[in-house]
Amino acid sequence: MEKRGVTDLPLHGGKAPWWLLTRMKGLAANIVDIVIDEYGEAELIRRLSDPYWFQALSCALAYDWHSSGTTTVMCGVLKSVIDPTRHGMGVAGGKGRHSAEAPEDIAFLSDLFGLGSRDTDRVLKASRIAAKVDNVAVQDGYDIYHHCVFLGETGSWAVIQQGLNVENKYARRYQWHSDVGSFVIEPHTGISGRREDVVLDLTSKDSLDAQGTIKDIVNEEPTKVERMMGSLRESGQAGLERWMPEIGKMGIDVLKLPSKVNWSAIRAAYEWKPKNFEEVLEIKGMGAKTIRGLALVSQIIYGDEPSWRDPVRFSFAYGGKDGVPFPVERRAMDESISFLRGAIEDSRADKKEKIDAFKRLEVFANFIAKK
Repeated sequence: MEKRGVTDLPLHGGKAPWWLLTRMKGLAANIVDIVIDEYGEAELIRRLSDPYWFQALSCALAYDWHSSGTTTVMCGVLKSVIDPTRHGMGVAGGKGRHSAEAPEDIAFLSDLFGLGSRDTDRVLKASRIAAKVDNVAVQDGYDIYHHCVFLGETGSWAVIQQGLNVENKYARRYQWHSDVGSFVIEPHTGISGRREDVVLDLTSKDSLDAQGTIKDIVNEEPTKVERMMGSLRESGQAGLERWMPEIGKMGIDVLKLPSKVNWSAIRAAYEWKPKNFEEVLEIKGMGAKTIRGLALVSQIIYGDEPSWRDPVRFSFAYGGKDGVPFPVERRAMDESISFLRGAIEDSRADKKEKIDAFKRLEVFANFIAKK
């Protein structure tokens, strides 16, 4: 992505009011229809994976530009208006307990779209490893509580998930697309949220040496790994501070040697002999604390330092539900919904002519905006 910055996503309680949700669904349904009619379901999925387009769509639907609900409510609205049998795409998973339903939803959609077992397994892996990466390989203090997978009949997919930080009461959105080259080397299309001072980012290109060293470490005898971690600890945290004096000043959890390590996962890794860092992450029980301990061993003993820089990136049409930047203009939303629906119905009767008219209108609007 060329543009960089940050956006705050404070956690907001409660539910979106019914009058707003009804209008959001009506407007979203029309936008979904237009984009799919003109560009196809794969292009809509690609756009949803783009943090700027997703944020802009939320603003256009009158949802708060800075709210954690930008992610959760938006995905919920899209799931309710996207019909897999008509649109050739569907939404798996959701917020809270619904996130655990993603594998079952993916299997259902794959069967509906006639995707082969290879494509289905690829999407299931993407769903699984995206959650693992954002909880374990990117340690930023945000725990994933929302996980959605947008899957199309052509096999394209997007993952949109969100984590929360119970300490600072903010959220962070992570977005992925099926064009990803690697699941563990800067795989995101974007990460949106507040910028944190220190984040363990093992997906950064600056962490490639550390990834390789971690893979080599877990291929060692578990007793040797235990001795290496023990040599860093000495008398509690003081041992680690001797090697990394800066941690005593920062007080960041990701820079602390974990008190507990999953030695069962370490032993499983030794027996399996993972060939790369991605395979390390896929080992059952290989959690955040264990990976953090291995990253510190990589840095202090072997000199291969991972990235400690936050990878976060990133952003009103009808107003926001809390009046920011201005109150929702309900009449304007209703008129827009009616106009778009009529345009869709007319365009389907003579699609090419109407779409060309929309394009000419867009060119004219851009010309006026520049004057």
